[in-house]
Amino acid sequence: MARIAVTGASGFIGTALAAYLRARGDEVVRLVRHPPSAPEEIPWDPSTARLDPAALTGVDAVVHLAGAGVGDRRWTPAYKDLVLRSRVEGTTAVAGAVAAQDRPVRLVVASAIGYYGPDRGEEVLTETSAPGHGFLAEVVRAWEGAPASAHDAGMPVAHARTGLVMSAAGGMFPRLVRLTRLGLAGPLGSGRQFMSWVTLPDAVRGYAHLIDHPEIRGPVNLVGPDPRPQREVATALARVLHRPAVVPSPAFALRVALGEFATDVLGSLRVVPDRLRDSGFDFEHSTLAGAAATLA
Repeated sequence: MARIAVTGASGFIGTALAAYLRARGDEVVRLVRHPPSAPEEIPWDPSTARLDPAALTGVDAVVHLAGAGVGDRRWTPAYKDLVLRSRVEGTTAVAGAVAAQDRPVRLVVASAIGYYGPDRGEEVLTETSAPGHGFLAEVVRAWEGAPASAHDAGMPVAHARTGLVMSAAGGMFPRLVRLTRLGLAGPLGSGRQFMSWVTLPDAVRGYAHLIDHPEIRGPVNLVGPDPRPQREVATALARVLHRPAVVPSPAFALRVALGEFATDVLGSLRVVPDRLRDSGFDFEHSTLAGAAATLA
């Protein structure tokens, strides 16, 4: 049994991960930004970029998931600043506390495939691919540079470059499910852009795999092995919901609705999970059809 600290444990990935870890016998402690209301809660304030190292005494691993949602609001300059600061300041705080421990502590930091964005066409993207450009790529580069203190202290750090998490519990897919049930889902823009998805169960199992394998360091693409063009994703979802998927969303309309974020929604990222597969990870949902069935 391991003692594992999780930030962002109330989010839809964090909630599922904490439940999974507890079910397999681990002790989970939650880093919270409010006064603790239970013994398993540890207070912290990511906005100050500080976390008392003593709070992590006895912890074997830390999974850092907290950060402002990228698609939660329109990208105003103020919200873009919040997205960046919430990741860099929180990661700096967690890494500093991990670095101060007197024994090895595994640190798994959430990251994003936006590192490669916003649009790489049909290029197959692995962990060794060059970074992209634009706001999200810049955020991810800063995010992955934030745990420098833990790296310098010799702690085993991994960056889980997570794709689009396919779940009815959160993220973008509940909105797509609602639109599909109304018969309004279809191609976004051209529909030819690749979507690199991963089901929630495989994302959770992927994080657990990284906890259990501290020899895996650096970036890891946490995506399913079957990235497909967006129009195929829409068709697969419509098939399991027994609805049509023919109503397109023109690119100009998405840009009006989403602003700058539309560039990333319409961009193509064909990301593959080389390091996960090479380390022996087995996907529960390895095909788009099987993944879409989890949303029915």
